[in-house]
Amino acid sequence: MNNLTGMMIFAQVVQSGSFSKAADDLGMSKSSVSKKVTFLEDRLGVRLLNRTTRKLSLTEVGQVFYERCERIMSEAEEAELAITRLQDEPRGHLKISAPVSFGVKHLGRPLAAFIEKYDDLSVDVQLNDRYVDIVDEGFDLAIRIGRLPDSSLIAKKVGSSRMVVCASPDYWQKHAKPTHPRQLEDMNCLIYTLSRNSGGWSYQENGKTHLVKIEGDVKANNGDIIRDMAVNGAGVAVSPAFIVGRELANGVLETVMEEYEVEPINIYAVYPHNRHLSAKVRLFVDFLKDWFGNCPSWEDIR
Repeated sequence: MNNLTGMMIFAQVVQSGSFSKAADDLGMSKSSVSKKVTFLEDRLGVRLLNRTTRKLSLTEVGQVFYERCERIMSEAEEAELAITRLQDEPRGHLKISAPVSFGVKHLGRPLAAFIEKYDDLSVDVQLNDRYVDIVDEGFDLAIRIGRLPDSSLIAKKVGSSRMVVCASPDYWQKHAKPTHPRQLEDMNCLIYTLSRNSGGWSYQENGKTHLVKIEGDVKANNGDIIRDMAVNGAGVAVSPAFIVGRELANGVLETVMEEYEVEPINIYAVYPHNRHLSAKVRLFVDFLKDWFGNCPSWEDIR
């Protein structure tokens, strides 16, 4: 590194035409610049510059050495510019983990739009409802939904979805629609086992949050099968609108108790803590925030 520093200072002296001007350009003292060049000459065992009181000139060997130094400095600048471009333009490989239901229904369109916009980028999407260790398994980021456990990962909210209580019209014809959340305790609910509140449903009443326990004869670790069983009259589902939105819009599922305010479920992009965040991750997270954050209703996404 000392050799490279000496070469840089020598090249600057040549370009500036004097030690004084080079010192000003480099933010160094004139004596420091002179010592660096002298040390470089002593180490090489040659004279690089002819010094007079009026001007500096290159020796024959100094001319050859300067041309090499100039080439090295130019390549160093190009390397720095290349890194800067990589920080501004996403390229390379982006490896993403996402939950199955959300990924199948809602990630395809934004991913297609993103890679069309940045054609130097390739993506590898792996859908899995298990909790993926994104650092150990080499993911750039993961989509996670709901309350997050404490960790060293960075989490950026990219959207949210309301939670709804719903069942098929046939089911509501056979069973009286509940008018209060506590009545869910006596109904056959379809339980999503990976929810941190799989045994209950939170709701707001009189400014306070309450939790009603729910039970049923069906439990599953995937939201799509919960939705399909609800459509076919198996019971009551407590599901995010991003899973049942189309069925609500088509009328094959009907919600109840919409007057009770329920805390929405948040959707996050999670990635490892990194002081120098890559452009591909940074821009993809921003892209998802624009895509899902501006969505007025999951029922409008077909």
